[in-house]
Amino acid sequence: MAGEIQRPHSRTALAVTVAFAILIAGVGTIGWRWYSYVTAGASPYDEVGIEVNRRLPESLRVWGCERIKDRFPRAVPPYGCQPGQV
Repeated sequence: MAGEIQRPHSRTALAVTVAFAILIAGVGTIGWRWYSYVTAGASPYDEVGIEVNRRLPESLRVWGCERIKDRFPRAVPPYGCQPGQV
């Protein structure tokens, strides 16, 4: 019995587990994409980074905009980082 493979209790449990894993992977991928945009991106005008940043909660968006402004002090702030643009 110790060497037997356990099977999921049902197909529903397996489907829920797979869906949860896909959700976690998606959130992790988008989170990493945003973090790399605000901390190490080559340009403040990356379309995907701007869109992700502007859809985040205000506290994360403000933090991201501050990082972008610190890294590109002479650039016009991207959409979502200027007052009234959310």
